[in-house]
Amino acid sequence: MSTETLTLTLPSSLAEELGTATEEFLAELLERGLREMRIDRVLERYARGEMSFGAAAHEVGVAQSELARQAYARGMEPPFSPETLVEDLS
Repeated sequence: MSTETLTLTLPSSLAEELGTATEEFLAELLERGLREMRIDRVLERYARGEMSFGAAAHEVGVAQSELARQAYARGMEPPFSPETLVEDLS
């Protein structure tokens, strides 16, 4: 895996909290945060009718059942199809 070096300007309180974190921890934190942001964005687009639920799951790279769980966690009621039911039961 190739790597890049980033320089960030952070509020002092956040910089203090992250000051002792390892590079691995910070990379995981960013990765998880980016995943959550992508999920938020596709669910917003889905809610506005800009894309289907299946397309939203595909765009963010998760199974429809996982996206459904994420949608429920955000107070949304995603559609259930035979495919999402099979994924949930497996």
